[in-house]
Amino acid sequence: MKHLYLLPSFLLISFLLPAQNGARITGNLQTNGNFFIADSVIGAIGTPQYDYQKFGAESWLNLNYSNWGFDLGVRFDVFNNSNLLNPNGSYTDEGIGRWYVHKKVDKFDLSGGYLYDQIGSGIIFRAYEERALLIDNALYGVKIGYDINENWKLRAFTGRQKRQFSRYGTTVRGVALDGFIKPDSTKNLAFAPGIGIVGRTYDDETVNQIVNAIASYAPRDSTGAQYNTYAASVFNTLSAGAITWYIEGAAKTFDVVYDPLAETVSGSRGKLSNRRGYTVYSSLAYAKSGLGATLELKRTKDFAFRSNPFVFGVQGALNFLPPMAKQNTYRLTARFAPATQELGEQAVQLDVKYKVNKSLSLGVNFSDITLVDGEGFLNLNGSTQLYREIAPEFTYKYKRKWQLIGGVQVLKYNIFVYQGKDDFVNAITPFTEFLYKFNPRKSLRVEAQYLATKDEFGSWANVLAEFGWAPHWLIYVSDMYKVPHADKENFSEEKTKFDGLHYPSVGVVYTHKANRFSIAYVKQVEGINCAGGICRLEPTFHGVRLNVNSSF
Repeated sequence: MKHLYLLPSFLLISFLLPAQNGARITGNLQTNGNFFIADSVIGAIGTPQYDYQKFGAESWLNLNYSNWGFDLGVRFDVFNNSNLLNPNGSYTDEGIGRWYVHKKVDKFDLSGGYLYDQIGSGIIFRAYEERALLIDNALYGVKIGYDINENWKLRAFTGRQKRQFSRYGTTVRGVALDGFIKPDSTKNLAFAPGIGIVGRTYDDETVNQIVNAIASYAPRDSTGAQYNTYAASVFNTLSAGAITWYIEGAAKTFDVVYDPLAETVSGSRGKLSNRRGYTVYSSLAYAKSGLGATLELKRTKDFAFRSNPFVFGVQGALNFLPPMAKQNTYRLTARFAPATQELGEQAVQLDVKYKVNKSLSLGVNFSDITLVDGEGFLNLNGSTQLYREIAPEFTYKYKRKWQLIGGVQVLKYNIFVYQGKDDFVNAITPFTEFLYKFNPRKSLRVEAQYLATKDEFGSWANVLAEFGWAPHWLIYVSDMYKVPHADKENFSEEKTKFDGLHYPSVGVVYTHKANRFSIAYVKQVEGINCAGGICRLEPTFHGVRLNVNSSF
Protein backbone atom coordinates (compact mmCIF):
# COMPACT_ATOMS: atom_id res chain seq x y z
CA MET A 1 0.00 0.00 0.00
CA LYS A 2 2.93 2.35 0.73
CA HIS A 3 4.15 2.06 -2.86
CA LEU A 4 0.59 2.54 -4.14
CA TYR A 5 0.42 5.98 -2.55
CA LEU A 6 3.75 6.88 -4.17
CA LEU A 7 2.45 6.11 -7.67
CA PRO A 8 0.84 9.57 -8.26
CA SER A 9 4.23 11.15 -7.49
CA PHE A 10 5.87 8.79 -9.97
CA LEU A 11 3.36 9.85 -12.61
CA LEU A 12 4.14 13.53 -12.03
CA ILE A 13 7.86 12.84 -12.40
CA SER A 14 7.16 10.98 -15.65
CA PHE A 15 5.48 14.07 -17.07
CA LEU A 16 8.67 16.06 -16.47
CA LEU A 17 10.90 13.62 -18.37
CA PRO A 18 12.25 14.89 -21.70
CA ALA A 19 10.00 14.06 -24.63
CA GLN A 20 11.67 11.26 -26.55
CA ASN A 21 10.88 8.14 -28.54
CA GLY A 22 7.55 9.58 -29.62
CA ALA A 23 6.56 10.76 -26.13
CA ARG A 24 3.46 12.90 -25.88
CA ILE A 25 2.11 15.10 -23.09
CA THR A 26 -1.45 16.44 -23.15
CA GLY A 27 -3.73 17.92 -20.55
CA ASN A 28 -6.45 20.35 -19.67
CA LEU A 29 -7.49 22.71 -16.87
CA GLN A 30 -11.04 23.53 -15.89
CA THR A 31 -11.84 26.06 -13.18
CA ASN A 32 -15.21 27.36 -11.99
CA GLY A 33 -15.41 30.31 -9.63
CA ASN A 34 -18.64 31.57 -8.01
CA PHE A 35 -18.94 34.91 -6.20
CA PHE A 36 -22.13 34.85 -4.11
CA ILE A 37 -24.31 37.93 -3.54
CA ALA A 38 -26.96 37.52 -0.85
CA ASP A 39 -30.45 38.44 -2.06
CA SER A 40 -33.39 37.76 0.27
CA VAL A 41 -35.91 38.90 -2.36
CA ILE A 42 -35.23 35.92 -4.64
CA GLY A 43 -34.30 33.54 -1.82
CA ALA A 44 -30.52 33.57 -2.33
CA ILE A 45 -29.74 33.31 1.40
CA GLY A 46 -29.37 30.69 4.10
CA THR A 47 -26.31 28.81 2.84
CA PRO A 48 -22.69 29.24 4.02
CA GLN A 49 -21.69 30.77 0.69
CA TYR A 50 -24.28 33.56 0.89
CA ASP A 51 -24.10 34.11 4.63
CA TYR A 52 -20.33 34.43 5.17
CA GLN A 53 -18.05 32.60 2.71
CA LYS A 54 -19.00 34.69 -0.36
CA PHE A 55 -16.87 32.61 -2.73
CA GLY A 56 -16.73 29.02 -3.97
CA ALA A 57 -14.63 27.26 -6.58
CA GLU A 58 -13.92 23.93 -8.25
CA SER A 59 -10.87 23.09 -10.34
CA TRP A 60 -9.56 20.04 -12.21
CA LEU A 61 -6.03 19.81 -13.67
CA ASN A 62 -5.59 16.75 -15.86
CA LEU A 63 -2.27 15.55 -17.35
CA ASN A 64 -1.70 12.58 -19.69
CA TYR A 65 1.65 11.14 -20.71
CA SER A 66 2.31 8.51 -23.42
CA ASN A 67 5.68 6.86 -24.01
CA TRP A 68 7.33 3.45 -24.29
CA GLY A 69 3.91 1.91 -25.01
CA PHE A 70 2.48 3.17 -21.70
CA ASP A 71 -0.39 5.61 -21.15
CA LEU A 72 -0.16 7.38 -17.78
CA GLY A 73 -2.45 10.00 -16.31
CA VAL A 74 -3.03 12.02 -13.16
CA ARG A 75 -5.67 14.59 -12.20
CA PHE A 76 -5.49 17.09 -9.34
CA ASP A 77 -8.88 18.23 -7.97
CA VAL A 78 -9.61 21.26 -5.77
CA PHE A 79 -12.91 22.17 -4.09
CA ASN A 80 -13.14 25.40 -2.08
CA ASN A 81 -16.51 26.20 -0.45
CA SER A 82 -18.17 24.29 -3.30
CA ASN A 83 -21.93 23.67 -3.42
CA LEU A 84 -21.70 20.95 -6.08
CA LEU A 85 -21.67 18.06 -3.58
CA ASN A 86 -24.55 19.52 -1.55
CA PRO A 87 -26.48 22.46 -3.05
CA ASN A 88 -27.23 23.75 0.45
CA GLY A 89 -23.85 22.98 1.99
CA SER A 90 -20.18 23.80 1.58
CA TYR A 91 -17.47 21.31 0.58
CA THR A 92 -13.74 21.97 0.80
CA ASP A 93 -11.03 19.43 -0.03
CA GLU A 94 -8.20 18.84 -2.47
CA GLY A 95 -6.03 16.00 -3.65
CA ILE A 96 -5.34 13.49 -6.43
CA GLY A 97 -8.75 12.89 -7.95
CA ARG A 98 -7.55 10.32 -10.45
CA TRP A 99 -4.49 8.45 -11.67
CA TYR A 100 -4.20 5.55 -14.06
CA VAL A 101 -1.70 3.36 -15.92
CA HIS A 102 -2.50 1.59 -19.21
CA LYS A 103 -0.43 -0.79 -21.30
CA LYS A 104 -1.20 -2.92 -24.36
CA VAL A 105 0.79 -6.20 -24.42
CA ASP A 106 0.13 -8.34 -27.48
CA LYS A 107 -3.51 -9.41 -27.15
CA PHE A 108 -3.78 -8.21 -23.54
CA ASP A 109 -5.01 -4.78 -22.51
CA LEU A 110 -3.95 -3.90 -18.94
CA SER A 111 -5.17 -0.93 -16.83
CA GLY A 112 -4.90 0.08 -13.19
CA GLY A 113 -5.88 3.05 -11.04
CA TYR A 114 -9.10 5.04 -11.36
CA LEU A 115 -10.85 3.60 -14.41
CA TYR A 116 -13.85 4.62 -16.55
CA ASP A 117 -15.77 1.92 -18.41
CA GLN A 118 -19.23 0.52 -19.00
CA ILE A 119 -21.01 -2.66 -20.03
CA GLY A 120 -23.58 -2.33 -22.81
CA SER A 121 -25.53 0.90 -22.35
CA GLY A 122 -24.49 1.02 -18.69
CA ILE A 123 -27.58 -0.62 -17.18
CA ILE A 124 -25.58 -2.99 -14.95
CA PHE A 125 -22.31 -1.03 -14.77
CA ARG A 126 -21.03 2.38 -15.77
CA ALA A 127 -18.01 4.15 -14.29
CA TYR A 128 -17.96 7.73 -15.62
CA GLU A 129 -17.52 11.40 -14.81
CA GLU A 130 -19.98 14.31 -15.14
CA ARG A 131 -18.44 17.38 -13.51
CA ALA A 132 -21.50 19.62 -13.79
CA LEU A 133 -23.23 17.34 -11.25
CA LEU A 134 -20.07 16.29 -9.35
CA ILE A 135 -20.43 12.72 -10.56
CA ASP A 136 -17.16 10.80 -10.54
CA ASN A 137 -17.99 7.12 -10.27
CA ALA A 138 -14.56 5.84 -11.30
CA LEU A 139 -13.64 2.29 -10.36
CA TYR A 140 -10.47 2.19 -8.27
CA GLY A 141 -8.98 -1.13 -9.30
CA VAL A 142 -7.61 -3.10 -12.23
CA LYS A 143 -8.97 -4.15 -15.62
CA ILE A 144 -7.68 -6.83 -17.98
CA GLY A 145 -8.84 -7.09 -21.58
CA TYR A 146 -8.10 -9.87 -24.05
CA ASP A 147 -8.58 -9.78 -27.83
CA ILE A 148 -9.85 -13.24 -28.70
CA ASN A 149 -9.69 -12.21 -32.35
CA GLU A 150 -10.37 -9.05 -34.34
CA ASN A 151 -14.13 -9.31 -33.68
CA TRP A 152 -14.41 -10.65 -30.13
CA LYS A 153 -13.05 -9.02 -26.98
CA LEU A 154 -13.17 -10.17 -23.36
CA ARG A 155 -12.54 -7.96 -20.34
CA ALA A 156 -12.70 -8.32 -16.57
CA PHE A 157 -12.31 -5.82 -13.75
CA THR A 158 -12.40 -5.55 -9.97
CA GLY A 159 -12.10 -2.75 -7.46
CA ARG A 160 -14.01 -0.25 -5.35
CA GLN A 161 -16.00 2.81 -6.37
CA LYS A 162 -14.56 6.29 -5.90
CA ARG A 163 -16.19 8.58 -3.33
CA GLN A 164 -14.72 12.08 -3.64
CA PHE A 165 -11.13 11.52 -2.37
CA SER A 166 -11.83 8.16 -0.70
CA ARG A 167 -13.55 4.93 -1.71
CA TYR A 168 -16.67 3.04 -0.70
CA GLY A 169 -15.97 -0.13 1.29
CA THR A 170 -18.06 -2.21 -1.11
CA THR A 171 -16.12 -4.28 -3.66
CA VAL A 172 -17.16 -4.71 -7.30
CA ARG A 173 -16.09 -7.20 -9.96
CA GLY A 174 -17.33 -7.86 -13.45
CA VAL A 175 -16.74 -9.54 -16.78
CA ALA A 176 -17.98 -8.63 -20.27
CA LEU A 177 -17.77 -10.17 -23.73
CA ASP A 178 -18.28 -7.95 -26.80
CA GLY A 179 -18.43 -9.18 -30.39
CA PHE A 180 -19.08 -8.27 -34.00
CA ILE A 181 -20.64 -10.53 -36.62
CA LYS A 182 -20.97 -9.68 -40.30
CA PRO A 183 -22.35 -12.47 -42.51
CA ASP A 184 -20.35 -12.91 -45.71
CA SER A 185 -23.49 -13.21 -47.83
CA THR A 186 -24.78 -9.71 -46.97
CA LYS A 187 -23.38 -6.21 -47.44
CA ASN A 188 -25.52 -4.18 -45.05
CA LEU A 189 -26.26 -6.63 -42.24
CA ALA A 190 -24.16 -6.74 -39.05
CA PHE A 191 -24.57 -7.77 -35.42
CA ALA A 192 -22.74 -6.52 -32.33
CA PRO A 193 -23.75 -8.85 -29.48
CA GLY A 194 -22.52 -8.77 -25.92
CA ILE A 195 -23.03 -10.11 -22.43
CA GLY A 196 -21.93 -8.87 -19.02
CA ILE A 197 -22.07 -9.91 -15.36
CA VAL A 198 -21.30 -7.72 -12.35
CA GLY A 199 -21.03 -8.78 -8.72
CA ARG A 200 -21.11 -6.44 -5.71
CA THR A 201 -20.14 -7.39 -2.15
CA TYR A 202 -21.05 -5.12 0.77
CA ASP A 203 -18.36 -4.54 3.38
CA ASP A 204 -19.03 -5.38 7.06
CA GLU A 205 -19.72 -1.76 7.99
CA THR A 206 -22.45 -1.40 5.35
CA VAL A 207 -24.04 -4.72 6.30
CA ASN A 208 -24.07 -3.70 9.99
CA GLN A 209 -25.81 -0.45 9.04
CA ILE A 210 -28.44 -2.42 7.13
CA VAL A 211 -28.96 -4.92 9.97
CA ASN A 212 -29.29 -2.13 12.56
CA ALA A 213 -31.85 -0.31 10.40
CA ILE A 214 -33.91 -3.46 9.81
CA ALA A 215 -33.82 -4.35 13.51
CA SER A 216 -35.79 -1.19 14.31
CA TYR A 217 -38.65 -2.13 11.95
CA ALA A 218 -41.93 -3.73 12.94
CA PRO A 219 -42.02 -7.46 12.03
CA ARG A 220 -44.14 -6.86 8.93
CA ASP A 221 -41.68 -4.27 7.62
CA SER A 222 -38.60 -6.39 8.24
CA THR A 223 -36.68 -7.68 5.26
CA GLY A 224 -33.71 -9.93 4.56
CA ALA A 225 -30.18 -8.85 3.69
CA GLN A 226 -27.13 -10.41 2.08
CA TYR A 227 -23.55 -9.51 1.30
CA ASN A 228 -23.61 -10.35 -2.42
CA THR A 229 -25.78 -9.13 -5.29
CA TYR A 230 -25.31 -10.01 -8.96
CA ALA A 231 -26.52 -8.24 -12.10
CA ALA A 232 -26.35 -9.58 -15.66
CA SER A 233 -27.26 -8.17 -19.05
CA VAL A 234 -27.46 -9.39 -22.64
CA PHE A 235 -27.38 -6.86 -25.48
CA ASN A 236 -27.09 -6.60 -29.25
CA THR A 237 -26.93 -3.96 -31.97
CA LEU A 238 -28.38 -4.95 -35.34
CA SER A 239 -27.42 -2.83 -38.36
CA ALA A 240 -29.33 -3.44 -41.57
CA GLY A 241 -28.98 -0.66 -44.12
CA ALA A 242 -30.95 2.33 -42.91
CA ILE A 243 -32.09 0.54 -39.73
CA THR A 244 -30.21 0.27 -36.44
CA TRP A 245 -31.78 -1.69 -33.58
CA TYR A 246 -30.31 -1.91 -30.09
CA ILE A 247 -31.84 -4.08 -27.37
CA GLU A 248 -30.66 -4.91 -23.88
CA GLY A 249 -32.20 -6.93 -21.07
CA ALA A 250 -30.83 -6.96 -17.53
CA ALA A 251 -31.74 -8.71 -14.28
CA LYS A 252 -30.52 -8.33 -10.71
CA THR A 253 -30.62 -10.80 -7.81
CA PHE A 254 -31.99 -9.80 -4.40
CA ASP A 255 -30.63 -6.43 -3.37
CA VAL A 256 -31.27 -4.15 -0.39
CA VAL A 257 -32.64 -0.87 -1.73
CA TYR A 258 -34.11 2.14 0.01
CA ASP A 259 -37.60 3.14 -1.09
CA PRO A 260 -38.27 6.67 0.26
CA LEU A 261 -42.01 6.46 -0.36
CA ALA A 262 -42.81 2.90 0.70
CA GLU A 263 -45.35 2.92 3.54
CA THR A 264 -44.52 1.19 6.83
CA VAL A 265 -47.03 -0.49 9.18
CA SER A 266 -46.87 2.61 11.40
CA GLY A 267 -48.01 4.81 8.51
CA SER A 268 -44.66 6.53 7.94
CA ARG A 269 -42.90 6.39 4.59
CA GLY A 270 -39.40 5.26 3.70
CA LYS A 271 -37.77 1.92 4.43
CA LEU A 272 -35.24 -0.64 3.24
CA SER A 273 -36.55 -3.49 1.09
CA ASN A 274 -34.88 -6.61 -0.31
CA ARG A 275 -35.98 -7.03 -3.92
CA ARG A 276 -35.02 -8.50 -7.26
CA GLY A 277 -34.93 -6.11 -10.22
CA TYR A 278 -34.93 -5.96 -14.00
CA THR A 279 -34.65 -3.49 -16.88
CA VAL A 280 -35.46 -3.87 -20.57
CA TYR A 281 -34.33 -1.15 -22.98
CA SER A 282 -34.56 -0.93 -26.77
CA SER A 283 -33.81 1.70 -29.39
CA LEU A 284 -34.86 1.46 -33.05
CA ALA A 285 -33.49 4.06 -35.49
CA TYR A 286 -34.16 4.69 -39.19
CA ALA A 287 -32.36 7.22 -41.40
CA LYS A 288 -32.80 7.56 -45.16
CA SER A 289 -33.81 10.11 -47.81
CA GLY A 290 -34.14 13.06 -45.46
CA LEU A 291 -36.14 11.13 -42.85
CA GLY A 292 -34.73 10.22 -39.47
CA ALA A 293 -36.72 8.52 -36.71
CA THR A 294 -35.78 6.96 -33.37
CA LEU A 295 -38.12 4.96 -31.15
CA GLU A 296 -37.01 4.09 -27.61
CA LEU A 297 -38.73 1.82 -25.08
CA LYS A 298 -37.76 1.08 -21.50
CA ARG A 299 -39.24 -0.73 -18.52
CA THR A 300 -37.45 -0.62 -15.16
CA LYS A 301 -38.39 -2.31 -11.92
CA ASP A 302 -36.34 -2.05 -8.70
CA PHE A 303 -33.02 -1.53 -10.48
CA ALA A 304 -31.24 0.68 -7.97
CA PHE A 305 -27.67 -0.67 -7.90
CA ARG A 306 -25.44 1.25 -5.49
CA SER A 307 -22.32 0.88 -3.40
CA ASN A 308 -24.35 1.80 -0.34
CA PRO A 309 -28.17 1.77 0.02
CA PHE A 310 -28.04 4.82 2.32
CA VAL A 311 -26.67 7.22 -0.32
CA PHE A 312 -29.00 8.91 -2.80
CA GLY A 313 -29.12 11.09 -5.87
CA VAL A 314 -25.94 11.14 -7.94
CA GLN A 315 -23.83 9.47 -5.24
CA GLY A 316 -22.85 5.81 -5.16
CA ALA A 317 -24.59 4.60 -8.33
CA LEU A 318 -22.80 1.68 -9.97
CA ASN A 319 -25.00 1.71 -13.06
CA PHE A 320 -26.70 4.12 -15.46
CA LEU A 321 -30.28 3.87 -16.71
CA PRO A 322 -30.77 5.53 -20.14
CA PRO A 323 -32.91 8.70 -19.97
CA MET A 324 -36.21 8.67 -21.82
CA ALA A 325 -36.96 12.34 -22.44
CA LYS A 326 -35.72 14.94 -24.89
CA GLN A 327 -32.54 16.74 -23.84
CA ASN A 328 -33.96 20.26 -24.07
CA THR A 329 -31.53 23.15 -24.43
CA TYR A 330 -33.70 26.25 -24.01
CA ARG A 331 -33.95 27.60 -20.49
CA LEU A 332 -37.73 27.29 -20.09
CA THR A 333 -38.25 24.05 -22.02
CA ALA A 334 -35.59 22.49 -19.78
CA ARG A 335 -37.06 23.85 -16.54
CA PHE A 336 -39.04 20.69 -15.73
CA ALA A 337 -36.73 17.78 -16.55
CA PRO A 338 -37.48 14.20 -15.42
CA ALA A 339 -34.84 12.35 -13.42
CA THR A 340 -34.66 8.62 -14.16
CA GLN A 341 -36.64 6.61 -11.58
CA GLU A 342 -34.50 3.60 -10.72
CA LEU A 343 -37.19 1.93 -8.59
CA GLY A 344 -39.72 1.83 -11.38
CA GLU A 345 -40.75 3.50 -14.61
CA GLN A 346 -42.13 2.54 -17.98
CA ALA A 347 -41.28 4.88 -20.82
CA VAL A 348 -41.51 5.45 -24.54
CA GLN A 349 -39.86 8.18 -26.63
CA LEU A 350 -40.27 8.91 -30.33
CA ASP A 351 -38.15 11.45 -32.18
CA VAL A 352 -38.81 12.18 -35.86
CA LYS A 353 -37.04 14.62 -38.18
CA TYR A 354 -37.83 15.21 -41.85
CA LYS A 355 -35.98 17.44 -44.29
CA VAL A 356 -38.61 18.83 -46.68
CA ASN A 357 -36.04 20.61 -48.86
CA LYS A 358 -32.73 22.44 -48.55
CA SER A 359 -34.38 25.20 -46.54
CA LEU A 360 -37.08 23.59 -44.39
CA SER A 361 -36.84 20.79 -41.82
CA LEU A 362 -39.62 19.52 -39.55
CA GLY A 363 -39.36 17.57 -36.31
CA VAL A 364 -41.38 16.27 -33.40
CA ASN A 365 -40.44 14.59 -30.14
CA PHE A 366 -42.85 12.65 -27.92
CA SER A 367 -42.02 11.24 -24.48
CA ASP A 368 -44.28 9.40 -22.04
CA ILE A 369 -43.12 8.07 -18.66
CA THR A 370 -45.36 6.27 -16.16
CA LEU A 371 -45.02 4.14 -13.05
CA VAL A 372 -44.58 0.43 -13.60
CA ASP A 373 -47.36 -0.41 -11.11
CA GLY A 374 -49.28 0.99 -8.17
CA GLU A 375 -46.68 0.30 -5.50
CA GLY A 376 -44.96 3.03 -3.53
CA PHE A 377 -46.20 6.53 -4.24
CA LEU A 378 -49.15 5.76 -6.58
CA ASN A 379 -51.80 6.75 -4.07
CA LEU A 380 -49.99 9.88 -2.93
CA ASN A 381 -51.32 11.86 -5.87
CA GLY A 382 -53.63 9.28 -7.45
CA SER A 383 -51.88 8.86 -10.81
CA THR A 384 -49.32 6.62 -12.49
CA GLN A 385 -48.28 9.42 -14.86
CA LEU A 386 -44.78 10.78 -14.27
CA TYR A 387 -43.96 12.78 -17.39
CA ARG A 388 -45.42 13.50 -20.80
CA GLU A 389 -44.04 15.85 -23.43
CA ILE A 390 -44.77 16.59 -27.05
CA ALA A 391 -42.59 19.12 -28.84
CA PRO A 392 -43.06 19.81 -32.57
CA GLU A 393 -40.62 22.23 -34.17
CA PHE A 394 -39.32 23.50 -37.52
CA THR A 395 -36.05 24.90 -38.86
CA TYR A 396 -35.95 27.25 -41.83
CA LYS A 397 -32.63 28.32 -43.39
CA TYR A 398 -32.35 31.13 -45.90
CA LYS A 399 -29.17 30.47 -47.86
CA ARG A 400 -26.29 31.13 -45.46
CA LYS A 401 -27.71 34.42 -44.28
CA TRP A 402 -30.19 33.54 -41.55
CA GLN A 403 -31.95 30.69 -39.78
CA LEU A 404 -35.26 30.50 -37.88
CA ILE A 405 -36.26 27.79 -35.41
CA GLY A 406 -39.73 27.63 -33.88
CA GLY A 407 -41.85 25.20 -31.94
CA VAL A 408 -43.92 24.51 -28.85
CA GLN A 409 -43.57 22.19 -25.87
CA VAL A 410 -46.70 20.71 -24.29
CA LEU A 411 -45.79 19.23 -20.92
CA LYS A 412 -47.25 17.27 -17.99
CA TYR A 413 -44.78 16.87 -15.12
CA ASN A 414 -45.27 15.03 -11.81
CA ILE A 415 -43.50 17.60 -9.66
CA PHE A 416 -44.43 15.71 -6.49
CA VAL A 417 -42.33 12.70 -7.49
CA TYR A 418 -39.45 14.66 -9.04
CA GLN A 419 -39.20 17.58 -6.60
CA GLY A 420 -41.58 16.88 -3.70
CA LYS A 421 -43.89 19.81 -4.53
CA ASP A 422 -47.66 19.92 -5.13
CA ASP A 423 -48.96 17.38 -7.67
CA PHE A 424 -48.52 18.17 -11.38
CA VAL A 425 -47.26 20.93 -13.62
CA ASN A 426 -49.21 21.33 -16.87
CA ALA A 427 -47.42 23.79 -19.13
CA ILE A 428 -47.35 25.02 -22.71
CA THR A 429 -44.09 26.63 -23.83
CA PRO A 430 -43.74 28.17 -27.29
CA PHE A 431 -40.12 28.87 -28.26
CA THR A 432 -38.24 30.49 -31.12
CA GLU A 433 -34.66 31.18 -32.13
CA PHE A 434 -33.36 33.49 -34.86
CA LEU A 435 -29.75 33.46 -36.13
CA TYR A 436 -28.53 36.20 -38.47
CA LYS A 437 -25.04 36.23 -40.03
CA PHE A 438 -23.78 39.70 -40.91
CA ASN A 439 -20.69 38.11 -42.46
CA PRO A 440 -18.69 34.91 -41.93
CA ARG A 441 -17.26 36.30 -38.68
CA LYS A 442 -20.12 38.25 -37.09
CA SER A 443 -23.51 36.86 -36.08
CA LEU A 444 -26.47 37.63 -33.84
CA ARG A 445 -28.61 34.94 -32.22
CA VAL A 446 -31.86 35.74 -30.40
CA GLU A 447 -34.04 33.23 -28.57
CA ALA A 448 -37.30 33.59 -26.65
CA GLN A 449 -39.66 31.30 -24.73
CA TYR A 450 -42.88 31.74 -22.78
CA LEU A 451 -43.84 29.08 -20.23
CA ALA A 452 -47.58 29.28 -19.59
CA THR A 453 -48.81 27.44 -16.48
CA LYS A 454 -50.84 27.96 -13.32
CA ASP A 455 -48.76 25.41 -11.40
CA GLU A 456 -45.65 25.69 -9.21
CA PHE A 457 -44.58 29.38 -9.32
CA GLY A 458 -46.68 30.14 -12.42
CA SER A 459 -45.77 31.49 -15.86
CA TRP A 460 -42.34 32.68 -17.01
CA ALA A 461 -40.87 34.54 -19.99
CA ASN A 462 -37.26 34.33 -21.11
CA VAL A 463 -35.32 36.16 -23.80
CA LEU A 464 -31.64 35.98 -24.79
CA ALA A 465 -29.50 37.91 -27.28
CA GLU A 466 -26.04 36.66 -28.21
CA PHE A 467 -23.52 38.43 -30.42
CA GLY A 468 -20.60 36.42 -31.78
CA TRP A 469 -17.44 37.80 -33.30
CA ALA A 470 -15.40 34.83 -34.52
CA PRO A 471 -13.00 33.48 -33.65
CA HIS A 472 -12.57 35.11 -30.23
CA TRP A 473 -15.57 36.92 -28.73
CA LEU A 474 -19.09 36.07 -27.62
CA ILE A 475 -21.27 38.50 -25.67
CA TYR A 476 -24.72 37.67 -24.36
CA VAL A 477 -27.49 39.16 -22.26
CA SER A 478 -30.67 37.48 -21.06
CA ASP A 479 -33.61 38.01 -18.74
CA MET A 480 -35.99 35.52 -17.19
CA TYR A 481 -39.15 37.25 -15.97
CA LYS A 482 -41.74 35.90 -13.54
CA VAL A 483 -45.13 36.81 -15.00
CA PRO A 484 -47.48 38.01 -12.22
CA HIS A 485 -50.61 35.94 -11.52
CA ALA A 486 -53.70 37.58 -13.00
CA ASP A 487 -55.86 36.43 -10.05
CA LYS A 488 -53.26 36.60 -7.32
CA GLU A 489 -55.81 36.38 -4.51
CA ASN A 490 -56.57 32.77 -5.49
CA PHE A 491 -52.96 31.60 -5.00
CA SER A 492 -50.85 31.13 -1.89
CA GLU A 493 -48.04 33.51 -0.95
CA GLU A 494 -45.55 30.70 -1.65
CA LYS A 495 -46.66 30.51 -5.28
CA THR A 496 -46.77 34.25 -5.89
CA LYS A 497 -43.63 35.32 -4.00
CA PHE A 498 -41.57 35.73 -7.20
CA ASP A 499 -44.25 37.61 -9.17
CA GLY A 500 -42.81 40.48 -11.22
CA LEU A 501 -39.17 39.61 -10.49
CA HIS A 502 -36.46 39.72 -13.15
CA TYR A 503 -33.55 37.28 -13.35
CA PRO A 504 -31.04 38.98 -15.67
CA SER A 505 -27.71 37.59 -16.84
CA VAL A 506 -24.93 39.19 -18.85
CA GLY A 507 -21.69 37.54 -19.86
CA VAL A 508 -18.58 37.67 -22.02
CA VAL A 509 -16.74 34.68 -23.48
CA TYR A 510 -13.25 34.91 -24.95
CA THR A 511 -11.72 32.01 -26.91
CA HIS A 512 -8.11 31.82 -28.03
CA LYS A 513 -7.02 28.60 -29.70
CA ALA A 514 -7.75 25.85 -27.14
CA ASN A 515 -8.40 28.29 -24.29
CA ARG A 516 -11.83 29.55 -23.24
CA PHE A 517 -12.50 32.21 -20.59
CA SER A 518 -15.90 33.48 -19.49
CA ILE A 519 -17.29 35.81 -16.85
CA ALA A 520 -20.97 36.46 -16.21
CA TYR A 521 -23.29 38.18 -13.79
CA VAL A 522 -26.14 35.75 -13.12
CA LYS A 523 -29.50 35.68 -11.37
CA GLN A 524 -31.06 32.23 -11.54
CA VAL A 525 -34.24 30.80 -10.02
CA GLU A 526 -34.15 27.39 -8.37
CA GLY A 527 -34.65 24.52 -10.80
CA ILE A 528 -33.50 21.21 -12.22
CA ASN A 529 -30.06 20.78 -13.77
CA CYS A 530 -29.64 17.63 -15.86
CA ALA A 531 -26.80 15.95 -17.70
CA GLY A 532 -27.45 12.77 -19.63
CA GLY A 533 -30.65 11.97 -17.76
CA ILE A 534 -29.05 12.45 -14.32
CA CYS A 535 -30.69 15.40 -12.61
CA ARG A 536 -30.46 17.38 -9.41
CA LEU A 537 -32.34 20.33 -7.95
CA GLU A 538 -30.23 23.48 -7.82
CA PRO A 539 -31.00 26.36 -5.44
CA THR A 540 -31.44 29.98 -6.44
CA PHE A 541 -28.21 31.69 -7.50
CA HIS A 542 -27.22 35.35 -7.48
CA GLY A 543 -23.68 36.40 -8.17
CA VAL A 544 -20.77 36.32 -10.59
CA ARG A 545 -19.48 33.19 -12.33
CA LEU A 546 -16.00 32.80 -13.74
CA ASN A 547 -15.03 29.83 -15.93
CA VAL A 548 -11.67 28.84 -17.42
CA ASN A 549 -11.12 25.92 -19.81
CA SER A 550 -7.69 25.30 -21.29
CA SER A 551 -6.36 22.33 -23.26
CA PHE A 552 -2.73 21.77 -24.17
